[in-house]
Amino acid sequence: MTAPNPHPSTEGRTPYPVGLLLTGRRVVVVGGGQVAQRRLPALIAAGARVELISPTTTPAVQAMADAGEIDWQQRGYADGDLAEAWYVLVATDDHAVNEAVSAEAERRRVFCARSDDAAVATAWTPATGHDEGTTVAVLTGDPRHSAALRTTIVEGLRDGSLSARQYRQRTAGVALVGGGPGDPDLITVRGRRLLADADVVVADRLAPRELLAELPPHVEVVDASKIPYGRAMAQEAINRTLIEHAKAGRFVVRLKGGDPYVYGRGGEELLACAEAGIPVTVVPGISSSISVPAAAGIPVTHRGMTHEFTVVSGHVAPEDPRSLVNWEALAGMTGTLVLLMAVERIGAIAARLIAGGRAASTPVAVVQEGTTATQRRLDTTLGTVADTVAAQGVRPPAVIVVGDVVHVLDPATRTA
Repeated sequence: MTAPNPHPSTEGRTPYPVGLLLTGRRVVVVGGGQVAQRRLPALIAAGARVELISPTTTPAVQAMADAGEIDWQQRGYADGDLAEAWYVLVATDDHAVNEAVSAEAERRRVFCARSDDAAVATAWTPATGHDEGTTVAVLTGDPRHSAALRTTIVEGLRDGSLSARQYRQRTAGVALVGGGPGDPDLITVRGRRLLADADVVVADRLAPRELLAELPPHVEVVDASKIPYGRAMAQEAINRTLIEHAKAGRFVVRLKGGDPYVYGRGGEELLACAEAGIPVTVVPGISSSISVPAAAGIPVTHRGMTHEFTVVSGHVAPEDPRSLVNWEALAGMTGTLVLLMAVERIGAIAARLIAGGRAASTPVAVVQEGTTATQRRLDTTLGTVADTVAAQGVRPPAVIVVGDVVHVLDPATRTA
């Protein structure tokens, strides 16, 4: 069943699509409510000299004015306000004001968009989206239909299902892309777009596997997995692979789990490429250190409970001379401690923290394969975490959270 057009009087009208270049030009917005709040960022991004006329605004619009992004005239509309304007947007809930603004715009031959009645406007605001330098604008007369089409087109461009790859001039090089904690939907929009443009993908074991299944058949996938205490592709070999493919004229995506710079050796790979004269793009990813606890119902900070959280690698035991961690200082802190790559060393780590002053009763959560379909959470304490991990057969990847925040969202432990 098709929903009725909320603006039936627009049916049969054919607008002339055009892109306005508003840099440095005066644009008047009348009304400071939710409609203005949605429209103003695009006008600001276009470089327009925006003057807002409204007695009141939303807090977000006021913040734009406070930042100097717009000129807010804190008053009602008056005839003559549209002098020397190039474009006008009317967004008040007062029909009489809207009519007056439209009438002045008509006299001055200034195109005017109205949020209340598209049928009497002289300009329609399209549903817009952006993808790598391209603006998609959709006009149908029905805002809901326009928005739905816009979203479909932009998402298709971003995820590669609607590809204009053959028209893009890809420069050979390397992109270090953070794939997020495991759920393929948690890769960034830019990361997914670059992945769709890749000639070669060099993928980690912890990179979202479902993303590889979406790649076109011509894309070469290089397995750069590092299995804990098992098979691994040497870092030097990974560096050589990136450089060799890029020098052969290919666009290479180095797809990593989490963020490239959070225990991902992204810095090493960037340096190797830079020394070889290879251009590198770095796309941050959502780190498992904050996303996995969040997915398991644990905020790493909470007002009145902790003012800091610390992320620590546990791949080297505290007593190992290679360790660079000040475990005594960590033990003396009261904030949240997030341990990555610590499953095999959790017994030694817990013992060192307790010896340094952390209470054995400190809450601990172990989240295995966070954000994926096989995610599981085990709650324990600092004194019993090693036994819990062993008894439950916990395997990497797992994120271990130490601190009172473990139970802050648990209704059974929450206090009024």
